[in-house]
Amino acid sequence: MGNLVGSWRFKEPSTVEECDSTWGSDSESDEPAAEDDSGISDSVSPAESERAAGHAGDSSPQLTDSPESLPKMKRSFYAARDLYKYRHSYPNYKKSRQPNEYRNLRFYLNKIPLVPDGIYIEEILSKWRGDYDKLEHNHTYIQWLFPLREQGLNFYADELTQDEIKEFQSTREAKRRFLAAYSLMLDFYGVKLLDKSGNVARAPNWQERFQHLNESHHNYLRITRILKSLGELGYEAFKAPLVRLFLEESLCHSTLPNMQHSVLEYYVYTIRLPATRRRLLRYARQHYRPAHAFLWGPPPKRRSGGVGAGGSFGAGSSGIRAPAPTPEQPRRGEESTTSTSAGSGIIVSSHDAMMCQDLAGGGLKGCAGLGSNMAGLEGVLMLAGARGERNEYNEIVPL
Repeated sequence: MGNLVGSWRFKEPSTVEECDSTWGSDSESDEPAAEDDSGISDSVSPAESERAAGHAGDSSPQLTDSPESLPKMKRSFYAARDLYKYRHSYPNYKKSRQPNEYRNLRFYLNKIPLVPDGIYIEEILSKWRGDYDKLEHNHTYIQWLFPLREQGLNFYADELTQDEIKEFQSTREAKRRFLAAYSLMLDFYGVKLLDKSGNVARAPNWQERFQHLNESHHNYLRITRILKSLGELGYEAFKAPLVRLFLEESLCHSTLPNMQHSVLEYYVYTIRLPATRRRLLRYARQHYRPAHAFLWGPPPKRRSGGVGAGGSFGAGSSGIRAPAPTPEQPRRGEESTTSTSAGSGIIVSSHDAMMCQDLAGGGLKGCAGLGSNMAGLEGVLMLAGARGERNEYNEIVPL
């Protein structure tokens, strides 16, 4: 009997809807009874309402207010699945290490340098702040500053484990430096950390840094990693204020228009609390144009009666503050989010594989830390293409 129960597995999600529990029936107790969150006009079919996950470097399709002119577009399944598995704590991830092998923690305790650069955390925190050229062009430090339970582009960096996460969260010195690293990267992006609750605002240098960030699309991948790492290391509540800021800047002020799709397709879905995701998406729906192209509301079948003229899209849709984290329940037996090259033994996450392609197009050989792993990376990307994923890169933001 024990073997039978142990071998029972949940079905792998196969659609965006299965990956997205934001609007699920088990999460609707806080929904106003007469509220319509679908964001889909009655005159628009589901197919017409879909919008593709376009590459962040490309301009968004020019959509008019005429439903007949809308291209048939859709959300990225690969993005939805990647974030689903993150929110459910990487089901089936069993890797463990001895305490003396906790390299991420030891790095944050300033006991070992990051590899391959040989730089200690204290040097980064004390000398790199404001050195925007270094932060932009060095591609090896981000995996050490913001570790995850998935492999990044720096194959010298170790993935986190559950035991290491627990040890990290109980170590004051490591947490202090982690918040300093977060503040360092926020400054690089033109944002300042206001308090210990994670609230954020524009930094004094925001105009220059936003202009750079709007065109520096590989930083969108970094921001996804930063948000994920915040959740792993005990700062889940810090995500919503930053995501809200990026929604406001990209949708309301048009200071970060190229980031718009990344925020909606990726950043919102790093947040583990469904109610918080709903508040952010209601806010986004209010400001998204054209409104009938908004993809991230509940499917039409979940609409509850509609909103009359001047109706509200939900109280609390503005002014997101730091909420208490409530992780979603994990599902057992789910496949990992990585793609593996059997010949090379190299494992990369699906969104980092996309980043590999992006960097390959712009000169991957110039990225420090990849070295002899280039052949393995190519094998991974070829394997992804053989599985029918090669075209997906052209349809989603390179996160």
